[in-house]
Amino acid sequence: MIPTAHIEVNKQGIIEKTVLMPGDPLRAQFIAETFLENVYKFNNVRNIYGYTGTYKGRKISVMASGMGMPSIGIYSYELYNFYNVENIIRIGSCGAYTTDLNLYDVILCTEAWSESTYAKVQSGYDSDIIAASPILNNKLEKIAKNLDIKVHKNRVHSADVFYRENADEYKQIYKEHGCTSVEMESFALFHNANVLNKKAACLLTVSDNLITHELTTSVERQEAFTNMMKIALEMAE
Repeated sequence: MIPTAHIEVNKQGIIEKTVLMPGDPLRAQFIAETFLENVYKFNNVRNIYGYTGTYKGRKISVMASGMGMPSIGIYSYELYNFYNVENIIRIGSCGAYTTDLNLYDVILCTEAWSESTYAKVQSGYDSDIIAASPILNNKLEKIAKNLDIKVHKNRVHSADVFYRENADEYKQIYKEHGCTSVEMESFALFHNANVLNKKAACLLTVSDNLITHELTTSVERQEAFTNMMKIALEMAE
């Protein structure tokens, strides 16, 4: 097996069938060092760290995606298509579009809406809405209930642009498309899963609120979003 351009693994079996995918490489490192045992670091290319280990005796992998749809589009496609990964669960941060969401609330994304052309360019897909895998979402919802962790099931806005000149545009997006929060990756992840007949889900933790202007620090985003991590880690097999 020849390593891909962005993942240096050269044989099957190093990366597990289920991969947790935070955006931040340091969050991937934190998860591996805090929650996993028997950890093996399988990727260091471009400092996009990837690890395989055991959680409660069950194997799972965690690998960063970087920021934005082009980045997660590359890494998720290579994991699915070249490394036989079946399930990718994005675990990321998001900004809230409503006061119904507070800092540290956990969102289980039902769908991603986006104005991005990623899916159109990648395979000619015309819709601006892509759903998460119902199978994975059902499992994650049950796990959250068993852990007594509240999750909000909402549609998310997957944006291509972080800094918008029209800072209030989110109000129209919330009103017209029903998106309660914004992030930058899940639309591309869900699309790749559909194209390759795989499964994808997305758990998000609210890191800031565009209405109240509350926000978390970079260290908190890296290390304090543990509820969504605990939910996702129970998917280890």
